[in-house]
Amino acid sequence: MSDLKIIGIASGKGGVGKTTISTNLAVALAESGHQVMLFDGDLGLANAQLALGIQAEYNFSHVISGEKSLKEIVVRGPSGIFVVPGASGIGKMADLGEAELRGVVQSFSEFQEPLDYLIVDAAAGIAPSVTTFLKACHETLVVVRDEPSSIADAYGIIKVLATEHDYKNIGLIPNAVPDQRSGQLLYQRLNAVAVKFLNLDLEYTYSIESDETVLEAARKYTPVLTHSPGSTAARDFRKLAKEVQLLPVTKRASGGLQFFVERMLNTDPEATHG
Repeated sequence: MSDLKIIGIASGKGGVGKTTISTNLAVALAESGHQVMLFDGDLGLANAQLALGIQAEYNFSHVISGEKSLKEIVVRGPSGIFVVPGASGIGKMADLGEAELRGVVQSFSEFQEPLDYLIVDAAAGIAPSVTTFLKACHETLVVVRDEPSSIADAYGIIKVLATEHDYKNIGLIPNAVPDQRSGQLLYQRLNAVAVKFLNLDLEYTYSIESDETVLEAARKYTPVLTHSPGSTAARDFRKLAKEVQLLPVTKRASGGLQFFVERMLNTDPEATHG
């Protein structure tokens, strides 16, 4: 598991397509031959498993409480991806006691399947539980639509990560744009502001063009890659997956999933795996 890449998918506000992008990116990476785990990091309103048509008996709250291990709650999704169902109605990770935290770390380290990618579908917004997950990722990709509120909120989460947490590995995924050129222009506008005010150069990842098959697939609780493999959106998700594979990872996860959860819990993974 020495080459695990941990990618966070974030958005400043809900309703911009973050979970759609997380689920389809995971499936696209799996289709290209990678072992992928999708972690629904929304601890308040978990919905990634719904988007994949999965009904999970257990979720991450059972890991936190110590009732189940990670491998006991993991379910298989389309194209063989591993899915860690999110929990509903849990407060921020920082509220967990030391024994619970140790249990979470232990549970992640017990998952022995080799993984190439861990996709973390974070909750929308800038709550402490969200930044906790994102800080533990090698790269965070922020989903943004070409709407004033989405742009303002995307900038908000970028600013919090960069200024309060000194986290700089941030890329953009313009979503539901008319064409690739529009997506690049949206990136350039947001990046210009980030460079000017945050001294931060954002990565341009790839744009997902507006496509009615995305909504059709969502209504059937299935990824668009499975529902309409020949669609524009499916093509864009495959290209997005290729770009994600090319992302420079400044620090690889030498301890696999355990590394992720230790970073998430603000312990020092280097002390264990250095």
